[in-house]
Amino acid sequence: MKTKQIHDVRQIRKKLGLNQKDFWGAIGVTQSGGSRYESGGNMPVQVNELLRLVYIEKIDLLKVNRNDLEVGRRLKQLNAGQYKEILQSIDKDD
Repeated sequence: MKTKQIHDVRQIRKKLGLNQKDFWGAIGVTQSGGSRYESGGNMPVQVNELLRLVYIEKIDLLKVNRNDLEVGRRLKQLNAGQYKEILQSIDKDD
């Protein structure tokens, strides 16, 4: 699976009104590491994906566990219709 590359991380951070320590700390990256990425340093795919999950998809990593993901996977597999209905209701709420 290919991850969409996040290009202007600094812009996202500033738009959210967060300092580097808080922004990068939410995904387990130090302020100095985040500063390097914001200055154009090579960002690992895993860091990019964590940024996407936290700041684009709005997932609170502290509240998600393997069982949550497994419930979603099994619901999709065993009852695709209900899974689709739930997704549609989520889209309406947003």
